[in-house]
Amino acid sequence: MADKQEHQQQPHGHGHHFLVVAYGMQSHVNPGRALAHRLARLSCIDGRPILATLSVPVAAQRRLFPSPTTMVDKEACSDGVISYVPHSDGFDDGASAPKTAEDWARRRRATAASLSAVVARFAAAGTPVTCIVVTMVGPAMVDVARDHGIPFAVYWIQPAAVLAAEYHYFHSYDDDHARAREVSLPGLRRPLPVRDFPSFLVDTTGSVLAKVITEMFRELFESMDRWRPKVLVNTLEELEAGVLAGMRRHLDLVAVGPMLGASADDARIHLFEHDDDVDKKRYMDWLRARPDSSVVYASFGSVTKVTRHQMGEVAAGLRQCGRPYLLVVRRDGLQDDDDESSSSLHVPLGSESCQQGMVVGWCDQLEVLSHPAVGCFVSHCGWNSTIEAMASGGVPIVGVPDSFDQPTNAYLVEEEWGVGIRTGRNSDGVLSGTELARCIELVMGDGARAVAIRERMKGLKTMAQAAADTGGSVETNLRHFVKTFQALEP
Repeated sequence: MADKQEHQQQPHGHGHHFLVVAYGMQSHVNPGRALAHRLARLSCIDGRPILATLSVPVAAQRRLFPSPTTMVDKEACSDGVISYVPHSDGFDDGASAPKTAEDWARRRRATAASLSAVVARFAAAGTPVTCIVVTMVGPAMVDVARDHGIPFAVYWIQPAAVLAAEYHYFHSYDDDHARAREVSLPGLRRPLPVRDFPSFLVDTTGSVLAKVITEMFRELFESMDRWRPKVLVNTLEELEAGVLAGMRRHLDLVAVGPMLGASADDARIHLFEHDDDVDKKRYMDWLRARPDSSVVYASFGSVTKVTRHQMGEVAAGLRQCGRPYLLVVRRDGLQDDDDESSSSLHVPLGSESCQQGMVVGWCDQLEVLSHPAVGCFVSHCGWNSTIEAMASGGVPIVGVPDSFDQPTNAYLVEEEWGVGIRTGRNSDGVLSGTELARCIELVMGDGARAVAIRERMKGLKTMAQAAADTGGSVETNLRHFVKTFQALEP
């Protein structure tokens, strides 16, 4: 940690205790849990074990441990590697969520008070927290760290290019940039179009959510400028070497990706209803019956909601491409159209299958992407999904970005790394089935571009798996991160 962050002396029985605090979304919880597991499997240079705890909001904790026999309502529970301690964000019932600026302020106050109590309980029990790791959107967590004199680190769960775009926005953005169509960022081969910045930064609708998120990130960058914490970035050094080098002039970055877990025991967890073992066997058996690299896998993540008309176009495009497909239609992932009469296309719901394809409510994405039958991933380009496509199966991507960091990620996939194609939308903002089928063919066909995309993605898979393996760069860089604390001990 930098000199400006105070340090607590370690207890005798163990080394450091990392409290990883994650926002209650699957895209935050899974990489947060993977990081905590990775840290807990290390040891300090003097051989003492490291403790790691994951803290998520109460509502998310209840979804993590839905069985009434678990210890979810107690102060802590464990999976044998890390402990789990919930904190209250003021919306514990899970049915409500912050909507207004006042709601978000209430959430921050509740989170700070609850986490402060968590930190105090650990100290009283003789296992004081020695570092709070914040998954990006966490001003309340920084407040707690500073109030208790505990060093904090930022866990940037998106690519370094998104970090660079946001750093640029909060440090250089002015009226001239607002009128610009593209911005040159260090390490990118081409200027990044402003329209491909994270969506909340370029929002023109007056969305309360966009304003709140922008202000939270502004405060986070102010904290990083002031306190100079370590910033753990879920990316590969080789993948974004230029961007990381450019940003290291401003921030203390450590590349720790791909953060997919250190073993099969760290498999992804789901914060919502998902398929049981019977359903899983059904779609895995279906995949096993398909030729290698023949299946189009389509899924739009855990947050994005798709209109019924849009999902109908997706289904039509998959049928039009003539290839076998596995389509995920999340049970809570459809939203009604403004004009329901506009949708005359069939919208698949629940689990159904036909001779060409299969529709499921959810699936084990890591296992599906790792299956040799899968040859293309139609994705919203969330960073978890993007990095899983690289590291698990080396599967080319057809990008259908919607919001948050997805437009930037889709730009990187197509323009910077050349491992996929980004779809276009019509004047109504709809991806047509014809356009989807065209893009799938560009990735899965026999043309020179398709061949080049597949070869580049295979190279990234090799690179990512080497980084994630025992003794790879993920483990090496995390050990260096832990040793930074060790050097500060009296």
